[in-house]
Amino acid sequence: MDFRDRHVVITGGAGALGTAVVLALVEAGAICHVPCFNEAEAQRFSLRDHKQVKVVIAGNLADETTVARVYSGITSLWASIQIAGGFAAGLLAQTPVATIHQQIEMNLISCMLCCRAAVQAMAGNGGRIVNVAARPALEWRTGAGMTAYATSKAGVAAFTAALAEEVVKDGILVNAVAPSTMDTQANRNAMPKADFALWPKVEEVAATIVFLASPDNRVTRGGIVPVYGKT
Repeated sequence: MDFRDRHVVITGGAGALGTAVVLALVEAGAICHVPCFNEAEAQRFSLRDHKQVKVVIAGNLADETTVARVYSGITSLWASIQIAGGFAAGLLAQTPVATIHQQIEMNLISCMLCCRAAVQAMAGNGGRIVNVAARPALEWRTGAGMTAYATSKAGVAAFTAALAEEVVKDGILVNAVAPSTMDTQANRNAMPKADFALWPKVEEVAATIVFLASPDNRVTRGGIVPVYGKT
């Protein structure tokens, strides 16, 4: 997959999955734009000094002014990959309304705003958009105990399919991946008794994302691709 001289935005690019995506993209020649919430996040990002990586201290991606600023300076945008988001578990009866709003803003609103900015930046020249849903977005019953999160990610899935139909005439192919629990250090710490060998590796999920964002993907749109590993 050849991304030489192609500009790609990766929100959440400093996280575990995001770093794997950015690494794969720079190896393929892409110029990666990575918005970070604050300076501390940027300093933790292991690829921040790579010559093909441009880190921007952005702030809240659920704010349309912030998102417009992130995308405004990018010429010839080829792809936008939305990984940024957040997780909250808890029974609905015990979930504060603030947490419900937070999950919708972090996972759905930020995704929608970044996709809108990406479509505007692509300006009818074609491109690729890849979002990140989650297993409960496809298998609703698995969202029990995390209903606010599951609902926000189901929204990402529905939004992805709708947007794919809306912008295909502009040569923009829109897809999403839906990971199960990924093999990250944070997840290992949270679930130390799990069988980590069953979890998909971030590099494996990243490979699917990068293909969907690549010029090699010529026909796939509106897909919500399960990336479950062996779970």
